[in-house]
Amino acid sequence: MLDLKRVVNDFENVQQALLRRGPIAGLDQVAALAQQRKKLIGETQQLQEQRNRASELLKKAAKEEIEAARAQMRELGDAIKRGEGALREVEAQLDQLLLNIPNVPHSSVTTGAGSDDNPVVRVVGDKSSFSFEPKPHDVLGPALDIIDFERASKVSGARFVFLKGLGARLERALITFMLDLHTKRGDIELLPPYLVRPESMMGTGQLPKFEADAFHVPFGDSRLYLVPTAEVPVTNYHRAEIIDEERLPLRYCAFTPCFRAEAGAAGKDTRGMIRQHQFHKVELVRFTTPEQSYAEHERLTNDAEEVLRQLGLHYRVVQLCTADLGFSAAKCYDLEVWLPGQQAYREISSCSNFEDFQARRADIKYRPAGKKGKPQFLHTLNGSGLAIGRTLIAVLENYQQADGSIRVPSALVPYMGGIERIGLPEGSSGDPSPAGASPSGPPPRQHS
Repeated sequence: MLDLKRVVNDFENVQQALLRRGPIAGLDQVAALAQQRKKLIGETQQLQEQRNRASELLKKAAKEEIEAARAQMRELGDAIKRGEGALREVEAQLDQLLLNIPNVPHSSVTTGAGSDDNPVVRVVGDKSSFSFEPKPHDVLGPALDIIDFERASKVSGARFVFLKGLGARLERALITFMLDLHTKRGDIELLPPYLVRPESMMGTGQLPKFEADAFHVPFGDSRLYLVPTAEVPVTNYHRAEIIDEERLPLRYCAFTPCFRAEAGAAGKDTRGMIRQHQFHKVELVRFTTPEQSYAEHERLTNDAEEVLRQLGLHYRVVQLCTADLGFSAAKCYDLEVWLPGQQAYREISSCSNFEDFQARRADIKYRPAGKKGKPQFLHTLNGSGLAIGRTLIAVLENYQQADGSIRVPSALVPYMGGIERIGLPEGSSGDPSPAGASPSGPPPRQHS
């Protein structure tokens, strides 16, 4: 949520910054209501001062003046109640409007109209080379009998998947590998709840903006939401708290399943496992001071990149332009891994700095060290470290062999119980490699 004082006192600059994202509904209403709020506060304060003076006069009033003085006190009291009621109504309208207005982009974010305007920050490693035409994961997986889309569709419908045998083991290996990597670096691991209250979804910005994309279940007189990402429970872990500055930065990692209806994503990236209603993810969440948040943003991004580097996967880092920036983010880097079976880069992590946007919504503050004064809102950051399903896709497509098998990246072999290759199922009659391909093509190039 934006700082109301900032919006009111620096409206033109805030408006211009937000308009870099595109049209913003409700911003002019915020300005008008803020002025109305200011007027109501002033009028109410004047009435309270009048009542205080009338109260002092009542103490000194002659007997024949007491009734008139009491009547005046009642009138002032009624006027104050009306003013306070009107003020509460205006503030409620302001809160509702501000909940639907996105964060102000950082000044370093490129103004753009869409993903084509996202500048590439760096490219790491080389694309895998093959002596055959590489296949996509939705061909490789079923041929190896480690991915089953048909039975998942029978059980749950579209955009679900069964992982089977060594496919399921590979997913589990990736989860443990990532958690080990992040915790060895010093992150605190959390295993959070998978159902959260509406206030938690509000705190990170999923509600009310993305209500249509959220799965929920009735619970008493309210509802609980299935987490769309571990960002929600982990950020809200410190909701309504004041943290001593000496404890910052706080760095957490967490694994959860993630659930997204993605109502607006029909027809987009729906092939295979690219965009699922249920998927696994390891999330990185940071709490820090405003002075350190952009240095922490670079560190967070590097921590997510380290997973890709250790897996030997070619990727690039892009900075999202204003039109592509997430609702709550002030700045965001996307890590895009190369998928040779699709001949395309696909997002595998978004690393965002939200500044104090989420902290205001979730009421998370810090107490400055050695300073007097009231606590201040801290800055929150998060990024995938990484999306497990898309990492599995990247491993399958980049480490595929000419005979249709998959070579296991060396970093994952210990987590696979020493298994170095995922081969064709026993008794398989078909060779999924293309006609004329050599029986054992070269392994994908390893990237540093």
